[in-house]
Amino acid sequence: MTAWAYLLLAGVLEVGFASMIKLTDNFTKLVPTIIFVIFAVSSFYSLTKAVDTLPIGTAYAIWTGIGAFGTIIIGIIFYNEPATLLRLFFLFTLVASIIGLKLVSN
Repeated sequence: MTAWAYLLLAGVLEVGFASMIKLTDNFTKLVPTIIFVIFAVSSFYSLTKAVDTLPIGTAYAIWTGIGAFGTIIIGIIFYNEPATLLRLFFLFTLVASIIGLKLVSN
């Protein structure tokens, strides 16, 4: 698996663990808490594999960007969070920044 594939996987897993936080009910519900831990550990493991090759600053920015984007989308779809025009505009500027970082990285 390439560093970029590990980074993409790490970002998707971050969406998983960040989205599970609300369902853990302050870590009082066992199953969501276990799922949270599995996603979190897997995400961090994948991130560490990615930074074996990629610059840490680039990898971290992309990892958090993927996580933020995905978690916002999950919040809008499943938790009825607002999808205002400005919120969506800035969400897509985040995506443009992630793509830009990928393009300028080795």
